[in-house]
Amino acid sequence: MSGITRRVVVTGMGAVTPVGNSREEYWQALLHGKSGAGAITRFPTEGFSTTIAAEVKGFDPTQRINAKEARRMDLFIQYAVYAASEAIEDAGLRVDGMDPTRIGVIVGSGIGGISTLEAQYKVLKERGPGRVSPFMIPMLISDMAAGMISIIFGLKGPNYCTVSACASAAHALGDAVSVLRNGHADVVLTGGAEASLTELAMAGFCAARALSTRNDDPEHASRPFDKDRDGFVCGEGAGILVLETLDHAIARGARIYAEVLGFGYSADAYHITAPPENGEGMARCMENALLDAEIARERVGYINAHGTSTEVGDAAETAGIKRVFGEHARCLAVSSTKSMTGHLLGAAGAVESIATIMALHHGVLPPTTNLSTPDPACDLDYVPNSPREKRVDVAMSNSFGFGGHNASLVFGSWKG
Repeated sequence: MSGITRRVVVTGMGAVTPVGNSREEYWQALLHGKSGAGAITRFPTEGFSTTIAAEVKGFDPTQRINAKEARRMDLFIQYAVYAASEAIEDAGLRVDGMDPTRIGVIVGSGIGGISTLEAQYKVLKERGPGRVSPFMIPMLISDMAAGMISIIFGLKGPNYCTVSACASAAHALGDAVSVLRNGHADVVLTGGAEASLTELAMAGFCAARALSTRNDDPEHASRPFDKDRDGFVCGEGAGILVLETLDHAIARGARIYAEVLGFGYSADAYHITAPPENGEGMARCMENALLDAEIARERVGYINAHGTSTEVGDAAETAGIKRVFGEHARCLAVSSTKSMTGHLLGAAGAVESIATIMALHHGVLPPTTNLSTPDPACDLDYVPNSPREKRVDVAMSNSFGFGGHNASLVFGSWKG
């Protein structure tokens, strides 16, 4: 392997989200401030402290997946394969005319197939071990989103899963960048998928007191950086991006959305669910991303924040941004699209990277909705309630997960 570091660009994107089941539907929903939150419809919620979530709506996997194959996939795998199909189509990839050993798949998931686990445990207890599905294990393990994308589309390059809670998809993107820079592949499909709106998972989040209990007003429950925020709204979905080396993209005449300039990560080494209040670990992560990108911090014009709508998390991220950017923090636009989509957990870093890239591509910054009462601890420009037309050359996307896992990506606009 040569010592050359290859430039990496984004050429395709696909999304399944609570506000739209395609990249363009998702983007338009963000620009219109559409909320994906509502009353939970998947199971009875009597006795739950939180009865709202941001569910994917109107999803029909057979629009892009063979019906027989879809039945053998957990919902999170369906979301991933569906988004991958759109991303491949969007990128104009002709896989059958390419070397499949040079196309990788790296897709993260924080929880994996928990709905399959719950359903098959019920079968076990009610009908016995002989009635448990032979597809249970392949349906529930987190790596099978990447595995099924590889199998269905015949992609034989590097293939694996990242699992780091809410940073899973961002870590997948970071790993994909490294694979491409180091010459181990020419193209990587990467991102994250999650489908954990189940009784057990929601009961666990409720017990952890992590969720908003604004049950009577779900559309306004996710309110990052607002003084009256009371926890996150759990969401679901998938985001898949096609990353490839610049030389490869140019050679095949691909349309380029943006360049991936840098990736950084760090650990808080502090608490299982909460970041340190001073945002120190988040700050080191952002610093590392800027160092990797080899750019001055003053070039960053927009940050798509992790911004979960939790009291400690939003204040800590604000502190971390100030720590990194100093006086320039006052010149930054910062927004949290979780105010509309809810928190997609292991898929968040991918769908939010798509929002960041679309903001660069179109020159429009998505808003932070539901921001009505400023919090003195959160005193930056959060693009409140309405999108903003603004051309930005460099943007960052942050993802921070339970366990103190931090990941930041830096994207640059593409001028051809």
